Amino acid sequence: MSRRIRMAGTLLAASALTMGALTGVASAQVDSGRAAAAKVDNPYAGAKVYVNPDWSAKAAAEPGGSKISNQPTGIWLDRIAAINGTGGAMGLRAHLDEALKQSGGSPTVVQLVVYDLPGRDCSALASNGELGPTEIDKYKTQFIDPIAAILSESKYANSNLRIVNTIEVDSLPNLVTNTGGRATATPQCDTMKANGNYVKGVGYALNKLGAIGNVYNYIDAGHHGWIGWDDNFNPTAQVIKQAATAEGSTVDKVAGIITNTANFSALKENNFTINDSVNGTTVRQSKWVDWNRYVDELSYAQAFRQELVNVGFPSNIGALIDTSRNGWGGSARPSGPGAKTDVDTYVNGGRYDRRIHVGNWCNQSGAGLGERPKAAPASGIDAYVWMKPPGESDGASSEIPNDEGKGFDRMCDPTYTGNARNGNNLSGALPNAPLSGHWFSAQFQELLKNAYPAL
Repeated sequence: MSRRIRMAGTLLAASALTMGALTGVASAQVDSGRAAAAKVDNPYAGAKVYVNPDWSAKAAAEPGGSKISNQPTGIWLDRIAAINGTGGAMGLRAHLDEALKQSGGSPTVVQLVVYDLPGRDCSALASNGELGPTEIDKYKTQFIDPIAAILSESKYANSNLRIVNTIEVDSLPNLVTNTGGRATATPQCDTMKANGNYVKGVGYALNKLGAIGNVYNYIDAGHHGWIGWDDNFNPTAQVIKQAATAEGSTVDKVAGIITNTANFSALKENNFTINDSVNGTTVRQSKWVDWNRYVDELSYAQAFRQELVNVGFPSNIGALIDTSRNGWGGSARPSGPGAKTDVDTYVNGGRYDRRIHVGNWCNQSGAGLGERPKAAPASGIDAYVWMKPPGESDGASSEIPNDEGKGFDRMCDPTYTGNARNGNNLSGALPNAPLSGHWFSAQFQELLKNAYPAL
């Protein structure tokens, strides 16, 4: 049965499982003589999902954290050093070995975030990377090639592991929305569009990693509040197609897309739809929606998946939605639609997403854990995932010197009054945040408190 119509099924609770590296050659022999399983339509269906012991220990040490510390989260390979492990954190081989243990011989998904493009995150300083805009060769030989070499080892490649790669968060959408004279354009994004290294890097990663039999690549496709407008929607699909066919890759090396990675967009807004009107004024004209065609992540992910099929991707590609921080529960969650006084009162009174502006992305105040990881929850959706580990900061609230290549973005400063990308509104960020990827206890507690469904 196609995953497009498969009934929703809950991901099995992730019990510790070690992930072995995959062999990059389909014909490689497993030490035990057992061949890798054939690639499946939806890697999450009928599988466990790996629980990262590093994250789990931090979550369990927090008050109330044991309620979620057994949930599977993404492993962020966000610099070259992360491949072998940094600062006491496990490296890729250690995760794969632990995943094999957790698997108990059953199919088990390991979720990796491949995230170190040259000139990374050209519009967000908090997550700038270690490689300069022109260092595409270093990206290939010192980052992607070593990852592929580990995943290609027979111990991993011919195992029961299913390796899900989230490929380069935010990169390709930036080439559409933050270039070419737009109000949101940055010189850094114009540079990356001109030199082609985002497209080349993503294509190379897809080709190299996608050659491994038990690897499933999902390309990051932003979120509805970024790509949902008419002038962003199809152009982003076209750029993703361009990258998927660059550097020797083909669309067949793409299992699907992931949306809302490390973001906060509500999964489903139940109190209004894009087709509603108030006193003759469409919801699309509200300040919150602002002519977008989508009001939530589920409708956007399903539509964007179909758009990729329309531009030439296989009809059975899937989509993942990161629900790690988009619950928006707690006492501020509306219990019904807003008053029909005017369209803004109606939308603002009923929307679950309580951000000041949909463009706010850093350590958002009031956010909560969203839907728990789950396989095949809706048509076209392979899984809800927690790719961004809850409790890991998006960026520092003030400048912090570091050796990780991470800059200071004012969008992480709660006193910042904004820019064109968030309508010149307050950032909505929590105070006293550490560097991106570092543990942020206050945020973790906020996510627990505002979880929806509640814990």
